Amino acid sequence: MNSNRLGANRLSDGKWEFLVWAPNVRSVCLQLCGQELPIPMEAASYAYYRTTVEELEPGTEYFYRLDDGRKLPDPTSRFQPQGVHGPSQIVDLSDFPWTDRSWKGRDLESSVFYELHVGVYTREGTFNALIPHLKELKALGVTTIELMPIAQFPGSRNWGYDGVFPFAPQNTYGDPQSLQRLVDSAHAYGLSMALDVVYNHLGPEGNYLSAFGQYFTDRYHTPWGQAVNFDGPGSDEVRRFFIENAMCWLEDYHFDALRLDAVHGIFDFSADHFLAELKSAAAELSLRLGRQIHMIAESDLNDVRLLRDSECGGFNLDAQWSDDFHHSVHTLLTKENQGYYVDFGGTTPLAATLRDGWYYRGQYSESRKRRHGNSAQGMAATKFVVCNQNHDQVGNRAAGERLSELIKFEGLKLAAGITLLSPFVPFLFMGEEYGETAPFQYFISHGDPNLVEAVRRGRSEEFAAFGWQDRVPDPQDEQTFLRSHLDHAAKESEPHQTLYRLYQRLLQIRLQFKLGSRRERIVRELGESSILLIYPDEVGELVVLFNFGDGNAKLKAREFLEFKDEWRVLLYSGDGSWAGPAPNLPARLQCLSASGIELSAHSFVILNTHRPQAEGA
Repeated sequence: MNSNRLGANRLSDGKWEFLVWAPNVRSVCLQLCGQELPIPMEAASYAYYRTTVEELEPGTEYFYRLDDGRKLPDPTSRFQPQGVHGPSQIVDLSDFPWTDRSWKGRDLESSVFYELHVGVYTREGTFNALIPHLKELKALGVTTIELMPIAQFPGSRNWGYDGVFPFAPQNTYGDPQSLQRLVDSAHAYGLSMALDVVYNHLGPEGNYLSAFGQYFTDRYHTPWGQAVNFDGPGSDEVRRFFIENAMCWLEDYHFDALRLDAVHGIFDFSADHFLAELKSAAAELSLRLGRQIHMIAESDLNDVRLLRDSECGGFNLDAQWSDDFHHSVHTLLTKENQGYYVDFGGTTPLAATLRDGWYYRGQYSESRKRRHGNSAQGMAATKFVVCNQNHDQVGNRAAGERLSELIKFEGLKLAAGITLLSPFVPFLFMGEEYGETAPFQYFISHGDPNLVEAVRRGRSEEFAAFGWQDRVPDPQDEQTFLRSHLDHAAKESEPHQTLYRLYQRLLQIRLQFKLGSRRERIVRELGESSILLIYPDEVGELVVLFNFGDGNAKLKAREFLEFKDEWRVLLYSGDGSWAGPAPNLPARLQCLSASGIELSAHSFVILNTHRPQAEGA
């Protein structure tokens, strides 16, 4: 029985079936490496070509020979051991001995994401090298490891957004089995695995898809490359290609979530939007496999249609990134106001985002010179993923500085507090938990000199709007890549150790009080630099006071809290136990509503009026 899956797939009888879509040619042959004669492929409906081969040796490599004589890799190659220009290799993805059969996934309410780049997280830069770090990440309190894109890209150094073989894990990171081993090991620790996938464009070098079919269109344009053809002639098969790709990562590699890169660059004006079709396919797979699967969008549109149910005209995605949260926090902490940061400032944007998921919901945006966004009011907090740092916001600075290089230690603690104690799904960027000081800079290793020069020029021009005068590091220089590696040993010294301990404690409090499950929150601005966040409870409140000001803030609790006889201080980031400048607050504050409380600059305090039941009680 045919598998009817794209690419090279092993059938139940041991034979191998090859299936490729190629409407741009008149014939296709399978060229097995080491065999002189090519194997003609049979033309099937909708311009597919198919052939079946008797048992092949593991690791057999092959090309497709087109009617013009070119030998090209398989567009749906599962592995490119010699890089983007080399032959494809057959891989039996069903042969891995999985041990996670009881794994059911994790809901977003209890999730804490941790983004990492495989190439710089460890010195080895491989899937296998990540496995020993899983135990520590689990102990930190994160629940989901999100890998930046791993689809095969040219060379050995790249952020991953220039991938050209969406089905093939990057060969310098390891083979497909080592990726499966990483996911299996993560599940053994109770960690979910998410993957960043790019469906808005493919990179230029090694991109042979146009030789086969109409994968791209000139009707729309993206800043990164040709737009993918999701609604023109031939788009049915293009959509199938990318949906099969998503299902491959979810089913063959057991990933639990996909982060969909820059969906504002996915152009589709058909009646059934690609994102809605993708979500529907993922929902069907989730039902069949009996485990939770999530589709999370990156979008700068502030468009609630991404999140609405299909019955309400939406795409029904599980969540989306809220850039407004990052921009609000960043502007408050750094006082930067160039580029899109001009749209933020003061506590009002952050308070509005804490209430509704994002700030811009139709009002005028100075940076865009137009109105922006629509209202997400009423959406569950778990529909929004928030961060104070990520690969874009760090790496797309001229010098790639992290927050640890831009603000003082008290500000780093405050950034942790507002992110991890928010009602949304928190997202950490590798190394922020201990204040990593190494930059995260943009790096590539292209083989085309003209392309390298174009990237260099584009990076320099990109920073003009921000007024950054720094010399932009050369993306092609290996030293740019090496500078971006994490220094895990920093966790053993101060103040990194204290910051790490704070992140761990905040994640414990988040779990203990089930902040991701809270359906109600009260957000109030207090003066010009403070925000009050209250999580009501039938027994008592959890209250967090944030002071973003440069000086001490006297907060009169009687102005905003019901009278309580006693408040417990769960954590005060400004005191000595967290390397802060202020004296410790008493463990219990009597009659807080009458006395108020004073916070040191850039600090926060967590108060509670009752002790929650132990987990599982």
